[in-house]
Amino acid sequence: MRLCVYGAASPTIDPKYIETVEALGELMVSRGHSLVFGGGGNGLMGAAARGVRAKGGKIFGVIPRFFDDENVEAICDFCDELVFPETMRERKRIMEENADGFIVVPGGIGTFEEFFEILTLKQLCRHQKPIAIYNINGYYDEMLLFMRKAIEQQFLRESCMDLFFVTDNTEDLFSYLEMPAAPQHSVRDLKDG
Repeated sequence: MRLCVYGAASPTIDPKYIETVEALGELMVSRGHSLVFGGGGNGLMGAAARGVRAKGGKIFGVIPRFFDDENVEAICDFCDELVFPETMRERKRIMEENADGFIVVPGGIGTFEEFFEILTLKQLCRHQKPIAIYNINGYYDEMLLFMRKAIEQQFLRESCMDLFFVTDNTEDLFSYLEMPAAPQHSVRDLKDG
């Protein structure tokens, strides 16, 4: 599978996250998967790429041209293929189109946006690809509580929680990602409106 990893670009995060995501990248390759990611050289993006590279896996990076032109962040310089779309929206579309599944590791605003966009598209039945949150050190616990609050107050259907999987265990993570796709829902099963 081509697995898209969404995650932090920050070079200043706790090294325990870096080490864990590098190990994730290595495990991806040992299970026969390649990496699709945002093309960053630092943070958890860079960690995933370094892990994949360490085991000889394929890496497809997507980073907007202005990141290079304006020196926004370090760019991974060892991708097998690196494309430079003009906008962030194009970046997300290209990553989505080139991935068979998604892993969300800890990150900031950009990672939150990527997760919620790919989840929204699945809720609207625009894709059936697996989405897994790798909840390292309970990073996403509060976000998941917030989503539960949205369900309690009827802003979100309970069935939406079935559209993704949350774990801090890599064996469970890959078991979920590698299983056959679940039967297709209808939009009406997942969304009011």
